[in-house]
Amino acid sequence: MLLSLVVHTYSLRYWFPATVMLGTAPAYILSWGAWRLLSTVLPARVYHRLDDRLYCMYQSMVLFFFENYTGVEVIIYGDIPKNKENVIYLSNHQCTADWIIADMLAIRQSALGHVRYVLKDGLKWLPLYGWYFSQHGGAYVKRSAKFNEITMKKKLQTQTKCGAPMYLVIFPEGTRYNPELKSVIADSQDFATKEGLAVLKHTLTPRMKASHIALNAMSDHLDAIYDVTVAYEGTLSTSGQRRPAPSMPEFLCKECPRVHIYFDRVDIKEIPSEPLFFRRWLHERFEIKDRLLTDFYESEDADKIRTFPGEGKHSPLSLSKTLPSMVILGGLTLPLLLTESGRKVYVGTWLYGTLLGWLWVNVFP
Repeated sequence: MLLSLVVHTYSLRYWFPATVMLGTAPAYILSWGAWRLLSTVLPARVYHRLDDRLYCMYQSMVLFFFENYTGVEVIIYGDIPKNKENVIYLSNHQCTADWIIADMLAIRQSALGHVRYVLKDGLKWLPLYGWYFSQHGGAYVKRSAKFNEITMKKKLQTQTKCGAPMYLVIFPEGTRYNPELKSVIADSQDFATKEGLAVLKHTLTPRMKASHIALNAMSDHLDAIYDVTVAYEGTLSTSGQRRPAPSMPEFLCKECPRVHIYFDRVDIKEIPSEPLFFRRWLHERFEIKDRLLTDFYESEDADKIRTFPGEGKHSPLSLSKTLPSMVILGGLTLPLLLTESGRKVYVGTWLYGTLLGWLWVNVFP
């Protein structure tokens, strides 16, 4: 009985925020759909401006749960610019929670609505979300030989031509680093050796294609690249071995007490555009990440382990930036659930949204 109660209480930590986030999605999509119809006669710039505001509202609600609700400490090393910029965000990739880290930085720069993702192709099948991320300016890509450069370039140029602000999130490793997946790490290291690149221990060998296409497609629109290195506290075992980073459910269950974020801004003028030199530049950035993470997980110096170099600043997120969004979206959702006609609209939005998403991504990409 006691064990059952403990398990039930633990699961509620995840199911409550997950229910709210998923439950408000139809109301959000209906609001966005109404604006999309109204904006057909307006300039694209006007549409993107309000679309970014709506997206900021939903993601602020998400951050209410991932930061305020969990109580996680966010520690930032380096100075985030106070002014919004058009940037590419490059980070190491360990878990599904990495997407939320990009939001955590963006909201501190008042750029949350401008976040757009380069996502692996399989995520386009997510009901409602997969379709909407594409509408918001995200790009879906396939790995290796199936990578469609033309489609990605066209998508990004369409965004920049209408003046849409850009905070493009890319994980160059292409898949998550998991210390328990030895074969994936070995394959990555073998690839680096074959290509004459430095072998990395705490990240996978970065792939340059998506980052290079984004850089070239938006070269006149970008101000900088944000080079971000993330480490989750609680992922070092008592025996000194690195453990997998927390998934989104584990993060919501408060299994990560602190997130360490090393931030480095690189001016766009300092980044080589020629493919060979860009590849070398990108790998060198990941060599730096690897050294940072090696010290974080393995250093014998008590001042270096579980921390990054420099002054780590605690950066709490004010409830005033997140709670209003949850109240507004909750207020839009409740009327749909309290009446029979509202519930039909609610369910219909999920069903038709999924169908429209499939058509949009697969028939009208």
